[in-house]
Amino acid sequence: MYTQIAQGVACNRLHKLETRLARWLLTVSERLESDEFPLTQEFISQMLGVRRPGVTEAANILSQAGIISYHRGQINILNREALEKTSCECYQIIEDEYVRLLGNKSKKRPK
Repeated sequence: MYTQIAQGVACNRLHKLETRLARWLLTVSERLESDEFPLTQEFISQMLGVRRPGVTEAANILSQAGIISYHRGQINILNREALEKTSCECYQIIEDEYVRLLGNKSKKRPK
């Protein structure tokens, strides 16, 4: 948990919003074991510590690139590989620590 918090704080300070959004969506996807989940822009803005219009802009960038689809609070990851490339290195650092400590990451990717 400490690694996740510390890495998240550093990430929020140093990286662009769309890379942070990509990291956060990947983390949510891993925890829910799904590439489809309900999230409002208001909730995402609170979790990332930014204003809602910033989330709208970042989500539009990812959507226009064909990486996610977003409609009325429902997010679908369309291209996980591209989302991982868009995300900063923080995602992998947090995931590696999660697996190291809990050792229960499924080899099966979310669907």
